[in-house]
Amino acid sequence: MTNSATQPPQHTTATAYWTVGPEKGELRREDLPAPGPGEALVRTLFSGISKGTELVVHNARVPECVAREMAAPNQEGSFPSPVKFGYLSVGVVEDGPADWLGKTVFCLYPHQDRYIVPVESLTEVPEDVPARRAVLTGTVETAINGIWEAGPRLGDRVAVIGAGLVGGMVAKLLSTFPLSRLQLVDIDPAKRAFAETLGVGFSHPDDALPDCDIVIHCSASQEGLARALQLAGDDGDVIEMSWYADRNVTVPLGEDFHARRLSIRASQVGVVARARRHRRTNADRLQLAVSLLRDPGFDVFLTGASPLKDLPGVVQQLSDGTLDALCHVIEYPATTESHEVNPCSA
Repeated sequence: MTNSATQPPQHTTATAYWTVGPEKGELRREDLPAPGPGEALVRTLFSGISKGTELVVHNARVPECVAREMAAPNQEGSFPSPVKFGYLSVGVVEDGPADWLGKTVFCLYPHQDRYIVPVESLTEVPEDVPARRAVLTGTVETAINGIWEAGPRLGDRVAVIGAGLVGGMVAKLLSTFPLSRLQLVDIDPAKRAFAETLGVGFSHPDDALPDCDIVIHCSASQEGLARALQLAGDDGDVIEMSWYADRNVTVPLGEDFHARRLSIRASQVGVVARARRHRRTNADRLQLAVSLLRDPGFDVFLTGASPLKDLPGVVQQLSDGTLDALCHVIEYPATTESHEVNPCSA
């Protein structure tokens, strides 16, 4: 039941980020109903920009044929626009069932300063996980799913291609496995320092070691996928974690793929990986993800922060390349002043 004795003043509006056209976003004020039975009012502390997927939405590149499958859990509107999209949100429960009040929670929710969701949509953040770091929960979940799909074994030789947010996260998690070899592969030599911070070996694609048992591809480039096929050993597996959206990709299937009997499998976080689907739920996977964030080593993925009022401009800067980031954090005002933000366009 809702705890009315400690219920905060009723907020009737919220401020949310909407994509309203190709390369155009704005903050909108919208009505916020009171929470119903089994629902919670969450005040957002931080949200994270999942650059790869959110820029696909920002640039109106979601293919119509998979628009339904690629919708975020609490998305409003539809692709290409207007659409309220995002899924890395951390906040505090201000109203709702008594046993949830005051808890810090992660939710797969778009960028919005307050929102109402069923409590089943919330993942409690452990007390020893900082709220800012907890925005990475959704990305850790993606990495977990890819690793479950890959199924690495003792002594395996593994390469991860693409040292972005997802690739770096996969490599960090794999660094705890008893592998005989792990390489993080990227064309940018500056990523070497990032790999060293993660405790993972780094290689340029030209120098990467072949005969891998598993190659996990995260670069979202056809060149990266082609190199993944070259690095996989005979009968090896390539796990494709990239989303190419509306881009056509040419893959040299007449070379290593066919001659050496390779396999390419997709990993997409919307569904639990087949190897664990019958024994793990999405909620189980999220709980595992947030528990792993007790490790302060994940802070390396948080590469900048901006206030909510600047979010439209930040997304455009990420899109045009004037702002470089792994996970850029959006900070929310601690008071109701956030409800006084006027809509603004990028």
